[in-house]
Amino acid sequence: MASTLLSARDLQFLLYEWLDVEALTRRTRYADHSRETFDGALELAERVATDHFAPHNKTNDAEEPRFDGERVHVNPEVKKALEVYAETGLSSIAMDASVGGDQIPRVVSSACSAYFQAANLGTSAYPFLTSGNASLLIEYGTPEQIDTFVRPMVQGRYTGTMCLSEPQAGSSLSDITTRAEPAGDGTYRLFGNKMWISAGDHELTENIVHLVLAKIPGGPPGVKGISLFIVPKRLVNEDGTPGERNDVVPAGLNHKMGYRGTVNALLNFGEGKHTPGGEPGAVGYLVGEPHQGLRYMFHMMDGARIGVGAGAMAVGYTGYLKSLSYARERLQGRPLGAKDPREPQVPIIEHTDVRRMLLAQKSYVEGALALVLYCAHLMDDKLSAESPERVREAGSLLDVLTPIVKSWPSQWCLEANSLAIQVHGGYGYTREYDVEQHYRDNRLNAIHEGTHGIQGLDLLGRKVVQDGGARLTLLVETARATVERARGLGGAEAEYAELLDAALARTAETAASAWSEGDPAVALANATVYLEAVGHVVVAWLWLEQLVTAHGRCGGFYEGKRAAAAYFFRHELPRTGPWFDLVASRDRTVLDVSPDVL
Repeated sequence: MASTLLSARDLQFLLYEWLDVEALTRRTRYADHSRETFDGALELAERVATDHFAPHNKTNDAEEPRFDGERVHVNPEVKKALEVYAETGLSSIAMDASVGGDQIPRVVSSACSAYFQAANLGTSAYPFLTSGNASLLIEYGTPEQIDTFVRPMVQGRYTGTMCLSEPQAGSSLSDITTRAEPAGDGTYRLFGNKMWISAGDHELTENIVHLVLAKIPGGPPGVKGISLFIVPKRLVNEDGTPGERNDVVPAGLNHKMGYRGTVNALLNFGEGKHTPGGEPGAVGYLVGEPHQGLRYMFHMMDGARIGVGAGAMAVGYTGYLKSLSYARERLQGRPLGAKDPREPQVPIIEHTDVRRMLLAQKSYVEGALALVLYCAHLMDDKLSAESPERVREAGSLLDVLTPIVKSWPSQWCLEANSLAIQVHGGYGYTREYDVEQHYRDNRLNAIHEGTHGIQGLDLLGRKVVQDGGARLTLLVETARATVERARGLGGAEAEYAELLDAALARTAETAASAWSEGDPAVALANATVYLEAVGHVVVAWLWLEQLVTAHGRCGGFYEGKRAAAAYFFRHELPRTGPWFDLVASRDRTVLDVSPDVL
């Protein structure tokens, strides 16, 4: 029976036929791997996700974590699943060999992670955050910090978090007030509060490694004065075992509409509930240099943004597969021309509007999967490409694509989940069917790691104008190489190539028009609309890439690819015209409206 988490056939196509990930094994970093190890990892991920993560997804949603004033209690099946995850080595497959990891390519580990995100978004958040935490410390931590905190995370003994937001300062990090006072022994004592901390407290593992943004008194104002600290839940003894409880404790839990299986906490640092060594404050260890914390944290935040997009894709993908299965089995109605009510009813997939909704979902989720894997492949190029020029190009492309890979799946795979509910009809809104929960879980991804608005500002306000627009130029040139290959094939590929070429031209022209007056307020008033338009153009490009790869190949799978690409080019890409028009006009509607009239 085919999995309803992800399509293994689609992954095989994208990884091996399109991206040719086997070629990565010819690079030094991945020389110990082969097609066999990649396939083994994917098969193991699918099995563990299916057998140990998916079964408690609904109970995770219904029996969310609770705080009794002293301890946070989590569904016991979460702990069991994470233990299997660690025992099978899945917690270490993407980690560097230098810290005990398997150092598998990011593009393969991203595909593996997608199985867990599709199976159980709540439980998968714990290892997802841990991986990002460990990667940051490998990059910026001292050897002692890596040995003390990273190796146990790689082994699955510790989990990790990122602590940025505060009750009075959500995305406005310049306004954080958590302070870190030097203790005189090389450590710091932290005081303050952090809000919306996913995986912020639990007893699923031996320890929790919090990465905390705070300000050292006397430092520069705003974001330039932010430093980064390791603040463990428990201090670590000299023999490496967890010891005394640190003064970081939950004040309460937030209860979200989705992601209910993930603890989401308000944490208090240095409130005096615990006093390590008899001194007030939570013990923290500075990461890197003082006042560089936000730069360091972006290492984790950018990875987290890609991971959020991947999670949105995965939840959209499983919703699509479940609605497809339902549409094949659910009997209702008769063909339009059928007049005799005694004729048997047909599966609802026979109805045109149901096929429209399924095709839309397919175009969104398979396009999003291509986007996620392409970005993961760029990460591999940054880490392992032998040409310095390719390393630089991969970094530039990843910079400009990060706001898109975070936001586009969060918007359009949510729309796929909405359509999955619609395919189910009245049953789709009931808790007996998974698609209702998938929608609630996915709705949060538009907010996680920076809202659409923040990503739009990042794209139009920074990424497309930095270095004279070099990043956007590189993206357009890279996509135009696909256009040229498609033109040479003729047929539908050539038709879509012309449509994409025109949209690429508008991508660059519209950015220039938006900034033509030089006024940031005017240029960025419609930045979110620009983000949506460019996201559609990028996904259209990746659909054309898939078409070029599938050219001349026969069979139902390839016909499905061609049908989804046709839908995207004929139904979705035309949306970008009015979006680009609005941005290019420098429309001031949202800029000029008075808050008093809203």
